[in-house]
Amino acid sequence: MTNTSNAECWPQFRGVNGAGISSSESTVAEFGPDKNVLWSIPIGSGHSSPCIVGNSIYLTTYDAESTQLEVVSVNKTNGQTNWRRSVKPPEIEKGHPSFNPASSTPACDGERVVAYFGSFGLICFSVSGEKQWEVPMPLAKSYSGNATSPVIVGDSVILYRGNYVDHFLLAVDKQTGKQRWKVPQVERFTPDMACSSCPIVAGDKILIHSARSVQAVNTADGKQIWQLKCRTTATSTPIIAGNDVLITTWNQTGEPDLTPAVPSFEELIRKNDKNKDGVITKNEYPRLMIFHRAEGTEAPQNGFPLFFAFADRDKDGKITNDEWGNLSKRLAEERKKYVPHGLLSVRIDSNGELSQKSIRKLASQGIPEVPSPLYHEGLVYFVKNGGVLTCLDYKTGERVYRIRTKGRGTHYASPIIAAGKLYTAAGNGTITVLKLGRDPKVLATHQMDDATYATPAIVNGTIFVRTHSKLYAFGK
Repeated sequence: MTNTSNAECWPQFRGVNGAGISSSESTVAEFGPDKNVLWSIPIGSGHSSPCIVGNSIYLTTYDAESTQLEVVSVNKTNGQTNWRRSVKPPEIEKGHPSFNPASSTPACDGERVVAYFGSFGLICFSVSGEKQWEVPMPLAKSYSGNATSPVIVGDSVILYRGNYVDHFLLAVDKQTGKQRWKVPQVERFTPDMACSSCPIVAGDKILIHSARSVQAVNTADGKQIWQLKCRTTATSTPIIAGNDVLITTWNQTGEPDLTPAVPSFEELIRKNDKNKDGVITKNEYPRLMIFHRAEGTEAPQNGFPLFFAFADRDKDGKITNDEWGNLSKRLAEERKKYVPHGLLSVRIDSNGELSQKSIRKLASQGIPEVPSPLYHEGLVYFVKNGGVLTCLDYKTGERVYRIRTKGRGTHYASPIIAAGKLYTAAGNGTITVLKLGRDPKVLATHQMDDATYATPAIVNGTIFVRTHSKLYAFGK
């Protein structure tokens, strides 16, 4: 599907078919801003991961001062800029405090480079930088920001786009940009959706982790082959494990650790009723959360607050016992809709509307909010916020181990594998290198000099790491 030489490449988000696995036989375990640096260059802001084909690295960047987006090509050997092409939309997309308008990773087939921006749409350049075509789209609008990435499948570019403005799966001709098919998604878009997963391919099927579902569609026309409905923000990218597809579905109250208890009205009054009048006014109302991330897993916006207005139904500026009871009942009913999230396994050759009985649920705890899982030699690896790494035996579903890496806080980057090592990157720039297999061992820990949200890439033994300010190449 990818028109490249026999040399190893990393042609899209997380490499070949999004698997996150490099074929490099040797990589360094020890590296950092002052160790085993082959080269480093300043790079514009952005969270897109390196896309590497031939001797070129492709990235997207964003300059807030000029409100300019760019597609950049960098020489893989020395870090020199090959070319940069600006993209100037009328307006820049907004999103979560962690979001950047250049969050989508480009895709390359060795002849053309395709990039996507929620602020603009799709745009294609030759590998030498000549513009080939563009597919403008309306400004994407969502709470999280549209961080999905395109993929090249045969002669088509595939994009899954979910936001308030439009919600669809699209295929365009990779040479002309002409639409081949477009399938609207019927699921209503809501604030709890991120829809940043990347499509992957299995034979003649495209597999997508979509809003409140996992789907398989026909590559030729986009017609749905099967669908599993599940409560999920559709953030992580699926992976292939033999004849199955694995998906980590996450939602904001998917397990008890994310769901704070709602205090009784008596407790609310006892702790907060300063003037002892038996009601709670806005200046007496404490900070309460509908969902929150625990200590050590914090993000710039660490949860969703339980606003005063949610309880004050008559809008008189006071919360009474009846109003609080009504709120508690509504919250309990709403939380019942949130099916516990988990690591799911679905047969690729399934058909029709699937039930929970027709799939395997391998895990329901330690599920990543953003990072995608890995499958390697019968083991499944996934890392969640706080640096909690879980390894499962795929055949039996038994947990092999669960350990903490040295990374803390929110994890945006997905783990990757190369040369018998697993690499995880925490948002604060801590990169942990672990030995693969059933006996976990931390081989090294490195602290980058800036935050690191982009997933690293490994090609021919060289590790490419993008921080918020630089692009590094590490090797012997």
